[in-house]
Amino acid sequence: MAVQEIQTLNSLQQAFIQDLKLKSRSSATILAYNKDIEQLVQFLGEKEKTQPDQVSPSDIETFRNHLQEKSYTAKSISRKLNAIKAYFRWIVSNKILENDPAAPVAHPKYDNPPPRLLNRMEYRALRDAAKDDKRISAIIELMLQTGLRIGEVANLKLEDVQNEKIKISAYASQPEREIPLNKPAKDALEDYLKERSSIQNSHVFVTKSGRPLLVRNIRSSIDRYFREAGIENAKVNDLRSTFIAHQLRSGVDVVTISKIAGHKRLSTTERYLEFIERKSAGRSTRLAEL
Repeated sequence: MAVQEIQTLNSLQQAFIQDLKLKSRSSATILAYNKDIEQLVQFLGEKEKTQPDQVSPSDIETFRNHLQEKSYTAKSISRKLNAIKAYFRWIVSNKILENDPAAPVAHPKYDNPPPRLLNRMEYRALRDAAKDDKRISAIIELMLQTGLRIGEVANLKLEDVQNEKIKISAYASQPEREIPLNKPAKDALEDYLKERSSIQNSHVFVTKSGRPLLVRNIRSSIDRYFREAGIENAKVNDLRSTFIAHQLRSGVDVVTISKIAGHKRLSTTERYLEFIERKSAGRSTRLAEL
């Protein structure tokens, strides 16, 4: 069915999600957008508003306020508004609406907490807690030494590991990039690959049965080792944050780190400078080991 022929908010939601899939947006983004927009559509449906031309900015503001009353955090509400705004921008771009009802709606204000950076004692304790688990040890070392995202670790293919570097193929809105592979990361990876299941699978990290290790499996395993190591208030993404901060602290050029980390905006990388003291004013492209 052509987009122009679809009139209900629910049907437009399905068409929008299908369009995201065709554009190869990440599965996590698609899942989150679908859930967030569905929540709005249900809310509007209870008010007997099922057509896009029935929706006004005040309706979306009422939904935002409803979420606040339900004790959603400002950050969570802002994320939902991002999905809703993208949805209505898509509706307008397909000429179903002339005016975007979500455009004037303001995001709630919130402060981004500073990144949680592991100190030397903490990441050494984490390594020690996971030392008998070659697979998770390799994942921890990769994230600490390369700054890979957890989703990139889960999707890493054997062909992506190329001697002294790792290639991250383009996905969603992320361009292809290459990341230097230092000795600690390379050694940990080689130790794991010696024990890796021999079942044919292109993924680097697999289960004993040869299936790809999922993000939730990686997160739950590392969370367990955080607990065993006595590291409080830490999460998997803190390994990546620790890598970024350590490189900047060691004097590595912020542009280099931004490219390696896959940040879309240089300002995202520069934000870490607020929380560290750089050891050197010089610029370097050589990565420091943790």
